[in-house]
Amino acid sequence: MQCRSGCGACCTSPSISSPIPGMPNGKAAGEPCIQLLDDYRCAIFNDPSRPKVCSDFTAENYICGNSREEAINILSLLENNTSPKDIDSLKRKHQ
Repeated sequence: MQCRSGCGACCTSPSISSPIPGMPNGKAAGEPCIQLLDDYRCAIFNDPSRPKVCSDFTAENYICGNSREEAINILSLLENNTSPKDIDSLKRKHQ
């Protein structure tokens, strides 16, 4: 799958703990990356300063769905279900 033009869900929904140019502490879930342009393209897409986590991400139907809105919902759900708080809660539940 090719990245959907005008989407940028992967630059908004997930948290990123790696430094990003202009965001040395990464970004929180739901916070748009400072490098996300108004047309939802990445300003540093082909730049070597782009974080590895971003360049390693590949668009897949099961993550990106059929629209920007669907991608944001899927990525937000994945983010919420894998947050350290959620994982700690699950560990306590199964002890």
